[in-house]
Amino acid sequence: MNLVKAVEKWSKGSLPIWCILAQILEKSSHHEAERWEGSWIFSPGKDKYLPPKVVRILEVAPQSAKIVPQPLQIKNLTFPECSPDFQDYTPCTDPRRWRKYSNHRLSFMERHCPPTIERKECLVPPPAGYKTPIRWPKSRDECWYRNVPYDWINKQKSNQHWLKKEGEKFLFPGGGTMFPNGVGEYVDLMQKVIPEMKDGTIRTAIDTGCGVASWGGDLLDRGILTVSLAPRDNHEAQVQFALERGIPAILGIISTQRLPFPSNSFDMAHCSRCLIPWTEFGGIYLLEIHRILRPGGFWALSGPPVNYENRWKGWNTTIQEQKSDYQKLHTLLTSTCFTLYKKKDDIAVWQKSSNNSCYKQLQAPDHYPPKCDDGTEHDSAWYTPIRPCVVGTDQKYKQVALKTLPKWPERLHTAPERVSDVHGGSSGTFKHDDSKWKTRMKHYKKLLPALGTDKIRNVMDMNTLYGGFAAALIDSPLWVMNVVSSYSQNTLAVVFDRGLIGTYHDWCEAFSTYPRTYDLLHLDGLFTAESHRCDMKYVLLEMDRILRPNGYTIIRESSYFIDAIALTAKGLRWGCHKEDTEYGVKQEKILVCQKKLWYSSKQTSA
Repeated sequence: MNLVKAVEKWSKGSLPIWCILAQILEKSSHHEAERWEGSWIFSPGKDKYLPPKVVRILEVAPQSAKIVPQPLQIKNLTFPECSPDFQDYTPCTDPRRWRKYSNHRLSFMERHCPPTIERKECLVPPPAGYKTPIRWPKSRDECWYRNVPYDWINKQKSNQHWLKKEGEKFLFPGGGTMFPNGVGEYVDLMQKVIPEMKDGTIRTAIDTGCGVASWGGDLLDRGILTVSLAPRDNHEAQVQFALERGIPAILGIISTQRLPFPSNSFDMAHCSRCLIPWTEFGGIYLLEIHRILRPGGFWALSGPPVNYENRWKGWNTTIQEQKSDYQKLHTLLTSTCFTLYKKKDDIAVWQKSSNNSCYKQLQAPDHYPPKCDDGTEHDSAWYTPIRPCVVGTDQKYKQVALKTLPKWPERLHTAPERVSDVHGGSSGTFKHDDSKWKTRMKHYKKLLPALGTDKIRNVMDMNTLYGGFAAALIDSPLWVMNVVSSYSQNTLAVVFDRGLIGTYHDWCEAFSTYPRTYDLLHLDGLFTAESHRCDMKYVLLEMDRILRPNGYTIIRESSYFIDAIALTAKGLRWGCHKEDTEYGVKQEKILVCQKKLWYSSKQTSA
């Protein structure tokens, strides 16, 4: 197939241009392939690389031949309501399916997505009596009981001041197992132990076994952005409570698979009596914390066995057992290049070494744990098994360690060193992306006036490049979960290096969150990039599941897909309007939608 015929075929709408180009490359002669090798041009509008000859034809053909691609045509779709007992449905962490999987290291709580034949094609209903969530910052302290109607956690944890039910609301006093006097006092003490929490050095954190995310919620006012992590377990909807409060959180557990984050990403990690057996199974859980923590980063632990000398009586154990546990933990941390930074009352803090000499010692034949040398990419973290080894630091990086990064907020707009690992990435492309999103955001706010107000709190950028969308919203009262496709270029490390948070994900599967947890979903060319792998219908159904009633979507897509998306959105009970981009190009449109609030017609009266 020659290039001119390919463009003609594209113009008739029989296939998207990327499919056509794939066919061209597949059928090209060896000589043609050699001529193209090493001379591909980056197309910013599509985040793709094209041979120069293709670029020239695509630029000229529409004007000279007046070719207009025909949009994708689909039939009207309508979706039934799911049963009311699916109101908290999490497809890939569904307790209904736990018995199919192993109890080993609680791996049944990890992601196990249903096969295609079992996927639901229905709309998840809200609970009876669901109300529009309370707005931030008031939501940090209270939420509607009917939005997260779970009583077990209230009965079990009210004595620890996690939360308490009063009338139609849950109240969050800010307590926790290790901070019964309030999370504010606890964090005040922690900042005395770690002064870097106050001067912009520490910007990103992860809280494992987060409870209702009070620690992460308190840190927001202190300029630290925390990913609160917890599994779906007997504590009933910890992550849903966190997101209902407007605090970043994600479903997850440290078990047999790596957490969906790149190596050397978080500035700090925290565990407050999170019940993770750190020294068991060869210390493999701590090895995963080591992997995702950047050199010079801090790991803070409170609860057993810290301060065992004064606390052991309340832990149903002996002082000898707790002393032994602490010594095992300290020995493990030392063997993985952590050093004890400081201890104060119930808090102990270790710091990950940024000194390469420590990691060289791990290569000794009899050292455990050894340094990783199995060929596994350090940043590979989508269904990647945790390895019983220490991920070292790449010596080519000089500005990944915590002390070498610019302090917040300067780091937000500073091109990270790891941008050079991205194909076509450089300081220049980073600055261009940053500038592009500032322009786009001005246009978005005209199309969606609620953006930047307290009507929108929890936001997801479903297929980010460098986090430019989130950076352009940094002064708004919201936070953004930046998602990088597990099948695209790995740019998530760049997102973390600039002081933002995010996760890997494959949009052919359900996201690791509860229903009704995001106010705004944004995507930029997701269907163009992933339609060859993922059924558009299921992606939109998943967007509907995680979007709050009255929540919004901003869908930036090629004109080829936009009408089909709008038609499917109608079947989801969304109201949409199609708009031009900021530059009014014909090949790309913006679809702004709002999900309607509806209640299940199958709900039985109380």
